[in-house]
Amino acid sequence: MELGRCTVSAFPDGETFVKIEENVRGEDVFLVQSTSPPTNHYLMEMFIMMDALRRASAARITTVLPFYGYARQDRKDQPRVPITAKLVANLLVAAGANRVLTMDLHAQQIQGFFDIPVDHLYAAPVMYEYIKKKNLKNLVVVSPDVGGLKMAYAYSQVLDADLAIVAKRRKSATEVESVSVIGEIAGKSVLLVDDLTETAGTLTMAASLMKEKGATEVLACVSHAILNDLGIDRLRKSNIDELITTDTVLRPKFDGVNITTLSVAALLGEAIKRIHNNSSVNSLFEFKGGRTS
Repeated sequence: MELGRCTVSAFPDGETFVKIEENVRGEDVFLVQSTSPPTNHYLMEMFIMMDALRRASAARITTVLPFYGYARQDRKDQPRVPITAKLVANLLVAAGANRVLTMDLHAQQIQGFFDIPVDHLYAAPVMYEYIKKKNLKNLVVVSPDVGGLKMAYAYSQVLDADLAIVAKRRKSATEVESVSVIGEIAGKSVLLVDDLTETAGTLTMAASLMKEKGATEVLACVSHAILNDLGIDRLRKSNIDELITTDTVLRPKFDGVNITTLSVAALLGEAIKRIHNNSSVNSLFEFKGGRTS
């Protein structure tokens, strides 16, 4: 179907202006906006558009966030810091969201920050299809940190692969020191799985450790590859043979990295259709006798 018509422009002072160019009274509206960098700009643009839709009497507004910005600020890990992921949840509801559709949240508990329905999708089914076609021999799925162990376990189950984990220590927001690996790596193809990467510190350190332990090849599978200049530079120098990711975030084109971008458009589209028809979204992830999470 065609996109809804709207005008989004900026005033000379940088303020955002939005006008919905068609009648939305009584309609079921899905607003798609990835809050990848510049995060603040895209968030504000979305809030303004939601306000315009609400004032135009839309029956229901579903915010579709392929990537949920500020998801990493989901807890107080030091004194006098905010929980910005919860603030964004409050702002979404205040702006007029009736429900949220998002993908691969950095922390699953963010769903509990909302008192409105949240449909949480996984990019995993799209990734599985691509990885299975590669017919990797002696595959081992590796979580680059403890937090991603559940995701790595799901991949290993569906791909009938072994499982390993990297114990890491974070020096700062941009620097990571990998310490050791738990599991058998020697002579195997390694698939590193993570939900997002920006500076690629965790991934590249884990990849170096895999090569030291005798891995034959190292692939990385990341749902949201935001990648700043530091991350791109690290990937160019890294032991990662291929980075497999999705189109959930806007990303500039760059050379020197073997990157494969898979589209999640069909997955999001199917979820939107099911939400509109009040069908089950959960069944999107039931295959091979289990679930992806």
